[in-house]
Amino acid sequence: MKKIILIATLFAVTFTSYSQSLGYQDLAILFSKNDQNGTARFTAMSGAFGALGGDISSININPAGLAVYKNSAFSGSLNTRNTNITTNYYGNSLTTQNEFFNFSHAGAVLVFDTAYDSEWSKFAIGFNYRIKKDFSNGFIAEGNSGTASFNEFPLDPNINTTPIQYDNAEEQRFNNVTNGELTEFNFGFSAVHQNKLYIGAVINTYDLKFSQKTVLKEQNNDGNGNTLNARYYQENITTGTAFSLGAGFIYKAHQNFRFGLSYQTPTWFTEVFEETNITNNDGFNGDTEIEVSNNNTIYDNTAGNNFPTQEFDYKLKTPSKLTASAALILGKMGLISADFTKKNYQKTLLSNSNFTTENQFFQNNLRNTYSFNVGTEWRLNRFSIRGGYRFEQSPYVNVLDTDDLKGYSFGGGYNFGEIKIDLSYSNNNKTDSYAFYPQYNQVNATGLKIDNSKFTATVTLNL
Repeated sequence: MKKIILIATLFAVTFTSYSQSLGYQDLAILFSKNDQNGTARFTAMSGAFGALGGDISSININPAGLAVYKNSAFSGSLNTRNTNITTNYYGNSLTTQNEFFNFSHAGAVLVFDTAYDSEWSKFAIGFNYRIKKDFSNGFIAEGNSGTASFNEFPLDPNINTTPIQYDNAEEQRFNNVTNGELTEFNFGFSAVHQNKLYIGAVINTYDLKFSQKTVLKEQNNDGNGNTLNARYYQENITTGTAFSLGAGFIYKAHQNFRFGLSYQTPTWFTEVFEETNITNNDGFNGDTEIEVSNNNTIYDNTAGNNFPTQEFDYKLKTPSKLTASAALILGKMGLISADFTKKNYQKTLLSNSNFTTENQFFQNNLRNTYSFNVGTEWRLNRFSIRGGYRFEQSPYVNVLDTDDLKGYSFGGGYNFGEIKIDLSYSNNNKTDSYAFYPQYNQVNATGLKIDNSKFTATVTLNL
């Protein structure tokens, strides 16, 4: 393989900005997202645990909740996800179904009573692993915008004089596949003072693995019965590591009411490494094949094992978040809990002077967002039933109301004593768009309608 390593970051940024793959501003937002994976109890209540605690998954919202545990415990979760993505491109609608199965969470909390008489009666240490963001998805868009981006044949013998122009667009077909995940590991500590004030802190580390493969196919004609077929392939592989810190408290104002507040710092990706074929290869920023009906040869810019790639690394800072929470505890009967979270996406930053355009985009086109989560749980002896609702604003300034994420969840669980089994179902949906011709203002982006449903099963061992 012929490999081209570009030292000039500006060169790399320029090519990605005009590619059919996601640009750096899109990747920065994508890497800021959270799927709210966790225990089935956590997902059944839509993650509204900021003032509750007592569940290992709440460590990434408010680490103070670790000391709410009465005893040590371990839990692990499996989930299945079904994602339907419907595209609408110039009146043509296609639906792609994606199904995935993974080990989404595992965690443990160790609870210790103080060995001496103190107002600090208990403390806890928690460890948790989860998939913060699952990138595995795909969609196909097909239609005719009327614009032909591939309108010449590079091997036309008259290319330097009067080449044949294939300006009549017949069809465009775009296939997008993403894979990988952003995993999170939490290490937290919590303590309780006078059985009223719970405080906690957490260190979060992240491991990023992301890839995207796109194929754009065009069919155009010259108006005289001659056709041109083009296949344009781009690939991007991104890896990285990151960390963040968090702290919070929960206060029992009354035996039936508690409130909490927590803060998580920005997530600092200390190194993001990218390898991509989006580089100038015979004038095409990717692997390209073109054939025409009136010529027996096929143009291929990767012929002869010529596969140019470029590599470079950069740093990324994604937004911090502030969460205010409250919970109403109705004895052993049940509870109602709510979280309100604020994030400032304008603070997103790519740490290189050559990312000026992208950083200006964050300032001008993103906003402060809020999300709202509410959940409830009701107990019938050893059996519990749960439900929840989730709302999350889109970070973009100019969006449709349907671009905000809305979801619901429900589930149940049974406590056998030393073992608990919980199940949950959650669903969320939103709309979005994808511009695979960003260089043409006259070509509309394809509309996306995204529907996610997820089943989660959790086993908890009380130690």
